[in-house]
Amino acid sequence: MSTRLRLATVLLTASLLLPLRPAQAQLAGHGGPVRALAVSVDGRTVLSGSFDTAAIRWSLATETAEQVLRFHSGAVNAAAFLGDGRMATAGADGQIAIWTPGRPQPDQIVEGHAGPIVALAVSPDTSKLASASWDNTVRISSLSDGGTRVLHGHSQGVNGVAFAPNGQSLVSVGYDLTVRIWPLPDGSPETIMMPAPLNVVAISPDGEIVTGAADGKLRMITDGRETGEVTVAAKPIVALAISQDGALLATGAIDGTVAIVDRKARGVMRTLAGLAAPVWSVAFLPDGATLLTGGSDGKIRRWNALTGAAIGSNVLGTPADPLAAYAGDHGAEIFRACVACHTLSETEVQRAGPTLAGLFGRKIASLPGYRFSDALKAMDIVWTPETVSKLFEIGPNAYTPGTKMPEQHIGSAADRRALTDFLARATSK
Repeated sequence: MSTRLRLATVLLTASLLLPLRPAQAQLAGHGGPVRALAVSVDGRTVLSGSFDTAAIRWSLATETAEQVLRFHSGAVNAAAFLGDGRMATAGADGQIAIWTPGRPQPDQIVEGHAGPIVALAVSPDTSKLASASWDNTVRISSLSDGGTRVLHGHSQGVNGVAFAPNGQSLVSVGYDLTVRIWPLPDGSPETIMMPAPLNVVAISPDGEIVTGAADGKLRMITDGRETGEVTVAAKPIVALAISQDGALLATGAIDGTVAIVDRKARGVMRTLAGLAAPVWSVAFLPDGATLLTGGSDGKIRRWNALTGAAIGSNVLGTPADPLAAYAGDHGAEIFRACVACHTLSETEVQRAGPTLAGLFGRKIASLPGYRFSDALKAMDIVWTPETVSKLFEIGPNAYTPGTKMPEQHIGSAADRRALTDFLARATSK
């Protein structure tokens, strides 16, 4: 497992930080961290992707979900609007789904990556779709004839990809500390070494390349050389957006920091407060002044990037403790590490993993409405106190190979017994 994947796994299962002050949340519907945000050309529609394996098409005018898109068997890490009104989503299952609004299933599935896809980019003429993957490759797919070019060169996972405004090159960044500038339609890339692993990339209208790194710094590149640096966070930058006019940059970091940067002045204008950590996605609306952020709590918030003020009317307070009713229960405290992904009741909003309501006596991967991997569907396991105990004794990767569940162990037999006793009480209601 790569360093970045281990980091993401730990953070996704960690407790949320308390907000500095209430923040606004207009779009609430995901059951897990919002990993991707895309905005339509007219600024009226937003497409989001989440760790809960779903994508949602939102109307900003009504602040409601117009369509929930379910296809992927893993986290939806990337989303994009295509030039013809269609949409693209890509995820941890290594697949790209092409959607027409209103249709319940994808029009087309693009395969080929051997690892999770973490970023998408549409060419300026909207004829091509580029995808970055942790299989160390970039793929450029034609949206007209289905042809594909595979770009090899990165020695570790590719985390970001962007087309130059003139369409004559493609830029990719990765955990191998390199920026690679690929000439189009073909040719060998120019490679630029950087001082830290790179997680995201964007390109301004004037062609300046902006990268976001694991050391919390933005670095700018022009004509193949570094021309600027801005420190925006104390933790890794995992999200980056540039306003349509290129004046502003927005970053999201693992520690919840969202910074608004004046690109030309090379300085942080302001830092937004009140967000849960980490912030996985950011996107500007076409007006250049409105920013969307996607957080670990599954919420999408809207901000005035020029003033830092939250926009909207739905004030989010401190989340209620889902285990408050079980205060003092040792098994409940052990289960606390699981509440980021699982609910105990079917009446709760779905999170990243399947609900545990009615768990004992249920065959693995048989819960209706949740997309399980083929590997889990083929297993002959029925959940009982004994099988759940075994799961945490030897770990999910060993007991249920092919699972999306983060690796974790409970070494104490007494603690495993307390957990299964708690689940027997809490999931049978």
